[in-house]
Amino acid sequence: MKQSEGIRGASETEKDFCLKQMRDGICQTDTGALCGTRMQERKEREVKDILTKLDQLMPNVTFTDIKTTTCAKNSKATIVNHQGSYCVGDHLTIRLDLFDFVGKKKEYGGDFLRARVYSASLKAGASGHIKDYRNGTYLVDFTLFWEGNVRVSLLLIHPSEGVSALWAARKKGYDKIAFTGRFLSGTLDVSTECGFNLTTKAELCEYLDERDGEAFYCVKPKNVPCDAFVQLMTSNKPVSYLTKLEQSLFHRNNIGVEIPQRFGEIRVLPCNTLKFFDQHGAGFFKTHVALDPERHTFVQWKKHGHPFVTKNFFSIKDNNYVSHEIDRIPGDENTAVVIALGQHFRPFPMHVFVRRLLNIRRAVQRLLQRSPGTRVIIRTENIREMHTETELFGDINGYPQNLITKDIFQVLGVGFIDAWDMSIAYVVNNVHPPSHVVWNQIVMFLTYIC
Repeated sequence: MKQSEGIRGASETEKDFCLKQMRDGICQTDTGALCGTRMQERKEREVKDILTKLDQLMPNVTFTDIKTTTCAKNSKATIVNHQGSYCVGDHLTIRLDLFDFVGKKKEYGGDFLRARVYSASLKAGASGHIKDYRNGTYLVDFTLFWEGNVRVSLLLIHPSEGVSALWAARKKGYDKIAFTGRFLSGTLDVSTECGFNLTTKAELCEYLDERDGEAFYCVKPKNVPCDAFVQLMTSNKPVSYLTKLEQSLFHRNNIGVEIPQRFGEIRVLPCNTLKFFDQHGAGFFKTHVALDPERHTFVQWKKHGHPFVTKNFFSIKDNNYVSHEIDRIPGDENTAVVIALGQHFRPFPMHVFVRRLLNIRRAVQRLLQRSPGTRVIIRTENIREMHTETELFGDINGYPQNLITKDIFQVLGVGFIDAWDMSIAYVVNNVHPPSHVVWNQIVMFLTYIC
């Protein structure tokens, strides 16, 4: 009885799936079965298109002499934006010019490189973004996230000739891994060959996922049904589609070779080039602005609308709800919006906070619709003093707010700075966390925009 219900449920789900595709215009005039066929054809075209893009991305080169392949030791690394020191948040740009073993500049790209900056003392590291100019020259861009002396590591994992050979070899067969299936039926315990693509005239068991088009096969054992398949194991086969010359590129001493650089340690300072701009407003809770003309950076802080709980008078002339502030932002790929609210809502019924969040979510949806490149980050509230007025401001009031904030905004694909989690980790029982905790929140913010 349970089995038949499960089958019926699966059938209804598949039917509903096809009907949805009809509604979405993918196969509007088809029956459910024909819709499924068209969906599989569409998926296959999508797979083919993606493989075509990958073919265009991968190098396609041949060689007859290993001396013409990329040589890490002969290659050069040069700092493009050389300075005596850098500030936290600055970018370090390095140019790589790659040469072969006879000292000739490479004329094509496709080398598999790995770049990072790191500090052994801080146990910190960050990868670099590599741009391939397809002529033997690369630019590596690093963001310097922390203060102190950092070093640069530039590795040639595989030359472009090796990448091309591996990519071509990957297309040539399914026989590098052997699958062995085990079938149990009564007293029979039989092992047989399995795989994605079996070249045999023997009868096969096909294990097909009709909805997704995934298939796997086993040679059918004699006198054993296909549904007796219970276990599977694999082993590597001594199969290679590489020539001996190509295989020589992947000897241990040819993989992950350091590209030499002479610039040594990079000094990073905790510079702050943001200058606060006094708008001469009334009180501490006025709008705050900081400018960095050199980096074309503008930072603004504004308090949210009612309720804003404080014993000090503040001006209501610039008071506005967050949703209205968001509606005034044109937005672009150089704009980031950080939304933080919670503490001031704790003394009030929960519906006040929920309604506010929903209004803000709608404003964020409008912002992302007119400017999909704008970054939106939600900073959750943090824990505070344990012995504060519990009924008004206790963390038990903040906890459900923290949960519902994540629930309401997670559907938008925005970033989150989990200040609640951070403040627990740092044992910060203070409504205003210390600077080192705030700094870690800033670093998390930077990961979303850098």
